[in-house]
Amino acid sequence: MSIIARLRCITLDVTGTLIAYKGELGDYYCMAAKSVGLPCPDYKRMHEGFKLAYTNMAKQHPCFGFAEKMPNIIWWKTCVRDSFIKAGYDYDEETFEKVFKRIYSTFGSAAPYSVFSDAQPFLRWARKKGLTVGLVSNAEYRYQDVILPALGLNQGLEWDFGVFSGIEGVEKPDPKIYEIALARAGYIAPEETLHIGDSMRKDYVPAKSVGMHALLLDRFKTPDAESWRESGATVLPDLVAAQEWLTSEQST
Repeated sequence: MSIIARLRCITLDVTGTLIAYKGELGDYYCMAAKSVGLPCPDYKRMHEGFKLAYTNMAKQHPCFGFAEKMPNIIWWKTCVRDSFIKAGYDYDEETFEKVFKRIYSTFGSAAPYSVFSDAQPFLRWARKKGLTVGLVSNAEYRYQDVILPALGLNQGLEWDFGVFSGIEGVEKPDPKIYEIALARAGYIAPEETLHIGDSMRKDYVPAKSVGMHALLLDRFKTPDAESWRESGATVLPDLVAAQEWLTSEQST
């Protein structure tokens, strides 16, 4: 008996599993700076500055400021300003507003993302098989309302429900986000649900902790993949392989 015969629901991570960033962060910050006549910020410094700023914001105001009811644009404005400062660029208020407006609108569109070629076919195949398909992501509301539809991943066609940390106020690796997903799916039993993601810490471990099946994708040949396998995780290269695994008699 294949595992798909025992499933009623599949949930998936989004970034790294269904979609990926195009280019480098510096590309978009450079375009924003150039749009107001400024030279390109240094890519490496900008990348490191953003990592520090984002980590700080995520700690101080988790889930994109959900608990404080912080407007999404204010969360990102604070993060982006701090990114520039940490990278050594302290623009005046008027200049920063123009640069930020460009960055915020760009990352609220389909422009910086690409969809893996196997994503839409897999999602449609799963729904055609009668499975409820959900998305579980540490992302803000624009993923659900703007970005995914603009990328051709539409609720009602490719997926049935979404659980996004900026909307729910809970983020991975908190197992509660997976419990919310099970409830959103119609209180489907965890043993009848499979979660697919690309992080042992954020996807595999918490999904398994609530009783779900789980598998990991290693799209980018990460060095961690071997340790994932050694710990007992099923690790596959892409969603084509995942579909084959789900329908294989050996997947029991």
